[in-house]
Amino acid sequence: MTTITLGPEGTFSHELARKMQCEPLVLAPTIRAIMTAVARGEGDGIVPIENSEAGGVGETLDNLSRFPLYITAEMYMPIHHNLASTVPVEKIRVIYAHPQTHEQCSDLIERLGIPVIHTSSNASSAREAKKTPNAGAILSSSAAALYRIPVIIPAAENNPNNTTRFVRIAQEPVHDSHPEKCSIVIDPSTDRPGLLHDLLQAFAKRKINLTRIESRPSRRGIGNYVFFLDYTWSPATTDAIAELRGMTNVKELGCYRKIEVL
Repeated sequence: MTTITLGPEGTFSHELARKMQCEPLVLAPTIRAIMTAVARGEGDGIVPIENSEAGGVGETLDNLSRFPLYITAEMYMPIHHNLASTVPVEKIRVIYAHPQTHEQCSDLIERLGIPVIHTSSNASSAREAKKTPNAGAILSSSAAALYRIPVIIPAAENNPNNTTRFVRIAQEPVHDSHPEKCSIVIDPSTDRPGLLHDLLQAFAKRKINLTRIESRPSRRGIGNYVFFLDYTWSPATTDAIAELRGMTNVKELGCYRKIEVL
């Protein structure tokens, strides 16, 4: 099965796909392009969904809500960043970084006081730094080696335990009698006091553990949100979802297992 993930070569998504020995592998320029290709049946996708430092990846969450796709597995990858440049740090006049990378390395960037230009990926940061005089880039060790940019400050991340959660997406859900986790999107059709409490109570009274909840703008105006929920699977899951459907709109994103990455 073809796997589609975020390119160009040197992104953490590309590194993860290589560790998982995904072949054949196709690199797409954006997360939306990955979702579009998967929806067309061109293969499965691997996308980042949240980071321990920077939180949810908005582009992934928004497109999971938009496209008729399912999460079929999750993977966790330690993320370590480096400041790389062809000049010493005191000569760097600009740093290129992906917005999530910037957030994950904000302590170092604030300390250096060097202006930052955002890019579409860590690999793009490397490319821009290569062609710009007195520039640096924050990227992975593999990207620095691939683009031949010396690492001058290793371990640039705020937290040494920095981790990104990735998910595999597909046109069809996996069918597993005992998955580990499930994900849904709740899109409230009404706005009333206690609505969110009632929605969460459907899980609490069945002792279903919610592992994550995050709101995203619904794009219907200020104050309107959709809610992404992850929860531990249990036999009571079906009843909880049925109760939710009686109160609001629910999109099931699938139930799945964790894949260990070497």
